[in-house]
Amino acid sequence: MPSEKTRTAPSSTGRVKAATTALWKAGDTPGRTWMTRLVVVGVVLSALNLRPAITSLGALLEEVRAGLGMSGGMAGLLTSMPSLCFAVFGVMAPRLARRFGPAAVMCAGMAAIATGLAVRPYVGSTAAFLAASALALMGIAVSNVLMPVIVKRWFPDRIGSMTGLYSMALALGTAAAAAVTVPLAGVLGHSWQSGLSAWALLAAVAVLPWLPLLRDRGAEPGATAPARTAPAREETAPAQEAPAPALRITRSPTAWALAVFFGLQSTAAYITMGWIAQIFRDAGVPAGTAGLLLAVTMVMGVPLAFVIPRLAARLPRQGPIVLVLGACGLAGYTGLYLAPAAGAWAWALLLGLSNCAFPLALTMVGMRARTARGVAQLSAFAQSTGYLISIPGPVLVGVLYQSSGGWGLPLALMFGLMIPQTVMGWLAGRNRTVEDETAR
Repeated sequence: MPSEKTRTAPSSTGRVKAATTALWKAGDTPGRTWMTRLVVVGVVLSALNLRPAITSLGALLEEVRAGLGMSGGMAGLLTSMPSLCFAVFGVMAPRLARRFGPAAVMCAGMAAIATGLAVRPYVGSTAAFLAASALALMGIAVSNVLMPVIVKRWFPDRIGSMTGLYSMALALGTAAAAAVTVPLAGVLGHSWQSGLSAWALLAAVAVLPWLPLLRDRGAEPGATAPARTAPAREETAPAQEAPAPALRITRSPTAWALAVFFGLQSTAAYITMGWIAQIFRDAGVPAGTAGLLLAVTMVMGVPLAFVIPRLAARLPRQGPIVLVLGACGLAGYTGLYLAPAAGAWAWALLLGLSNCAFPLALTMVGMRARTARGVAQLSAFAQSTGYLISIPGPVLVGVLYQSSGGWGLPLALMFGLMIPQTVMGWLAGRNRTVEDETAR
């Protein structure tokens, strides 16, 4: 088991390093400064911290439930908290960024993640654990929304590459937390508290790149990207321009399709992160192997999170990619129902492929709007509405699991939700922009 993790980690880290180096060299012009490189470093480190708060908990959910005396329904509520917090706090991100600057908000978000992760394992009660988790998830929520905005603002000519880079880093952090948390807890005195709180250190490191950028507010997030005379060149920072008028985003059918697609893929992702390890453990798979299977599901996104956005950015329509990912999800859920232990590795791989709908959705956010302000509004609307849609899913899975005593009904629910997810993704992938739709 250790040898497998050892083989996976260097390969994944190497991909992130190679992608970052390629981006730096591609834009290595006299206009590029240390500030742009700091943004790249900040984006990568921040992305690494956007999921460990969730997948580390999924790997140790049984121990947390026992330690805090949680019921199945309460555990379902805990696994649905990411969606709730992302919906409630994510909508605040564009306004906060306009007032304080995106770097300051990202810095505060990383600090909130570090504080919440450091505190929550030691609070001693379910209510306090939920409150500390909410603090960490609030930091993740604002960072989630601002990532596409920062990419559109600083790298408008390389949306696919930069989205792929931070999606790959996000997947790497997700997989690392799933794979390492259980053995880490064992090394640290067989304490689930230590295994969870250790991830606060990574978030604290992610605060540092944003500190020198706190005073740099640049253009208002959401302002129109500056015109460029040469597509290959990049500016040190975007020029100040008057912001475009706000869009009536709710009048856009594409915005609604993207929001529903985002919500349903989030439902699938958080059910997977919160419950798949428990599904394997209930099927007789050892706890350490179940955590590794969760890591395999997450690590599938590391290479594909870089490939899929680049491929999607080159296609006028992203519907075919949506169909492939949806078919993988349907096959994975079917396998979990029929032979959860016998085909565990195959089902983990298929669900990992299906979860790559997340970087695809982020890429479509950047492609379905022409301006940075449009991307900011679309990102906030799609993510906040989408996460609201995804709230009931993990809770319902917990309730169905507890009431039925098995995984048949929960897996049927997951299978059924994959069908409208695929339909909405097909609609969101059509070649149109929210500016055009709201103008009509």
